[in-house]
Amino acid sequence: MNLQKLMKQAQAMQANMANAQARLAEQYYTAEAAGGKIKVTADGTCMITAINIDPAVVDPEDAEFLSSLVLKAVQDAINGAKAMAEAEMRKVTGGLGFPM
Repeated sequence: MNLQKLMKQAQAMQANMANAQARLAEQYYTAEAAGGKIKVTADGTCMITAINIDPAVVDPEDAEFLSSLVLKAVQDAINGAKAMAEAEMRKVTGGLGFPM
């Protein structure tokens, strides 16, 4: 095996991964709870970028219920963004399983 060729391939993969990570920072995944009344958006780096809550679900007497809805939407947004990022990285690494 040619070491120089292997090094060039590794450099190309590294550049492709950097490009994929830049693209992921510009992609978004939105999760919903309570029939769309709560929306949480995460970017491809799994950072939460927005939380929108319809005032109709805000009940001062039941803040715990609202908290559980928001938590579920946040978890779904992060999981969706992770899945999106993993799919993008598999394209670059050919499924080799390199960490992001």
